[in-house]
Amino acid sequence: MENQHTSELIELLQKAGRTIDVKKGSFLFREGQSASEMFLILSGKIQISKMNAEGQELYLRLCSANEIVGELTLYTEDPKYIFNAKVLVDSTVAAINLTSLESALFQNSQLAYLFLKWMNDHFRRTITKFRDLVLFGKKGALYSTLIRLSNSYGIEKDDGIHISVALTNQDLANFCGTAREIVSRLLADLKKKGVISIDQKMIIIHNIEYLRRENDCENCPISICNID
Repeated sequence: MENQHTSELIELLQKAGRTIDVKKGSFLFREGQSASEMFLILSGKIQISKMNAEGQELYLRLCSANEIVGELTLYTEDPKYIFNAKVLVDSTVAAINLTSLESALFQNSQLAYLFLKWMNDHFRRTITKFRDLVLFGKKGALYSTLIRLSNSYGIEKDDGIHISVALTNQDLANFCGTAREIVSRLLADLKKKGVISIDQKMIIIHNIEYLRRENDCENCPISICNID
């Protein structure tokens, strides 16, 4: 999230909230829970997900330091969280009271502008993710997820791009909105072609251009094409 447009917003929000330490495996909030705060992640990792009507979990974002979560509860009557926020590692967050933030946005035009700009960028990222899920099918959804992971957590080395977070096939399936068996089959095909390899749940992408070419990649900026 952090760039030249939002660093000042982050600084303002850090000063506005109380600090909370949250443990791995706990939930910062759950879908349907009444909302009184949104959160700025100071350190750690938070997984944002949504349950569909069939009870399948869809991963939407993998958030880390300087990401905002719970923001869609602003300016709503009887606000409730519409996603789940699971803590993946011990984390620290700043909890910002919604009523106080709404008042601050009304009184501080600079803060309101920065927040509106961040929300616009956030919606653009979300729209492109759903575009990939809907238009390119299950294979395209997986390829898109791998590209986004490389932009957010990729480390370039001599043998390719190493994704620095450990992911199971079920994790990838949840990002793609499909079954684990389908993802396993698609990954096996990519490994056979030498596009990727997997070492102890850590993915190495050897041919990122293959994924981009197969997905008719539009070369969106990394600020849009990421997993956050």
